[in-house]
Amino acid sequence: MEAVPDLDLANPRSSANERLALEPALGYPSRVEVDLGALAANVRWIKSKAGGAAVMAVVKANAYGHGAAAVARTALQNGAELLAAANVGEALELREAGIDAPILILSYVADEAISLAIKHDLSLSVFDESSAERIIAAACGADATLKVHIKVDTGMGRLGALPRAITAIGSQLRDADEIVLEGVYTHFATADDDLSFMNDQLHTFYGVLSRLRGSGIKAKFIHAANSAALLNGCGSVFSVVRPGVLLYGLEPMPDSGIAKCLKPVMSWKTQIAQVKSLPPGSPVGYGKSYRTRGRETLAVAPVGYADGLRRTPLSWREVLIRGRRAPIVGRVSMEKITVNVSEIPGARAGDEVVLLGPQGADRISAEEIADWIQSNNYEVVASIAPRAPRCFVNP
Repeated sequence: MEAVPDLDLANPRSSANERLALEPALGYPSRVEVDLGALAANVRWIKSKAGGAAVMAVVKANAYGHGAAAVARTALQNGAELLAAANVGEALELREAGIDAPILILSYVADEAISLAIKHDLSLSVFDESSAERIIAAACGADATLKVHIKVDTGMGRLGALPRAITAIGSQLRDADEIVLEGVYTHFATADDDLSFMNDQLHTFYGVLSRLRGSGIKAKFIHAANSAALLNGCGSVFSVVRPGVLLYGLEPMPDSGIAKCLKPVMSWKTQIAQVKSLPPGSPVGYGKSYRTRGRETLAVAPVGYADGLRRTPLSWREVLIRGRRAPIVGRVSMEKITVNVSEIPGARAGDEVVLLGPQGADRISAEEIADWIQSNNYEVVASIAPRAPRCFVNP
C-alpha cells in the first residue's frame, strides 16, 4: 500500500489522521483505503461535464469520510478551483495542510470565528438579515475585507434567506465597505428524484438573480448544481458547480449510470482475528440473538460500531473474505463482529475482511450497504469513524 509521498510524521501541517495512516506501529485493526487515482479521474470527468463552469469540490465532514486534506489537494490538482467546507474548523485544517485555494463555509459561523475567517481568507455564507448584520459588525475595522455568498432558500426549508428578503440583504452587503459579495447560491432538495420540484426551485432562483441584477447587485460566483443536478438539471449550471458524492464515485440517485464513468474511491478493510468452530445451538454475541444452526465455523473481526459499523436497528449484512460473501451473525459489538465462514474453506486469522469495496470478482458497494441500513450512501462513507486511518493509494 502506497502512502501520499508528501506527508511527514514530523510535519504539523499533515493532519493527525494522515499521520496515523503512515505509522503502522500503531497497529489499528481496520483501515480506510482512499484511491486518489480514482478521485483524480472523477474530478476530471466532472470538470468535463461542467461545461466551462468552475468546480467547487465539497470536502465537508472530512471529505465525506475520505480525508479532507488529501482529497482537496487531489481535486485541486485535477481541475477543481474552489472548495466547500461545513465550518471554519474544517477550513482551518485545510489551511494548516498548506491548501490556499478559495474555501466557502456552507453553514453557520459563530461571531468569534468570523475574525478567523478574515485572517485565513475564507468566504462565509449569509442566510438572513441578522447573519448579514453579525458578519458586517464582526468585520468592521478588520485589516482585510470579508468575502461572502448569499445562500437562498428556494424550497429546501433549511438554512437560507427567503427570496423576499434577498434584495435587502444584497443591499446591506453591497453598502458595507468591509464586505465583498462574492457569490449567490441555492441548494436543491429533490434533484435526485423530483425534477418538477427542482425546476420550481430553479425558477425561483432565476427570479432572485433577476431582482439582484435589477438592484445593481452583482456577484462573481453563482451556483446551484449539486451532484444530482449536474447529471440531470438542465439550466442549473451557472458559473460554478458544487459536486459532493460524484467526487467520490458514489451514485447521487438510483440508476444514475455513473458507474460507467466514475469509480468508487473508498474501501474499508479489516482482518480476521480468530477462527473457531462451535457446535449446534451455541449462542453468539450479546443477548444471544444468534444461535448456530449446526456446527458452524465463525470468524471474529476487530471492527464494530465504535468504528462506524452500525449496531441497530439495521447493520451490514455481509463482508467479503477470500473473494466470497460471508454473513455477519449476532449483534455488532463496540469493536468486534462475528462472521459465519462455514462456506469459506481455509479462512484463517490474518485474512483480509472487506466491509466496503472490492475483493476478488465481487464488490460491496456503498449503495448496497445503504439498502441494508435503509439510509443513503452519504451516511455509509461519512459515518466511518475518524480513528480508522485513511490510507491513500495511487497518488
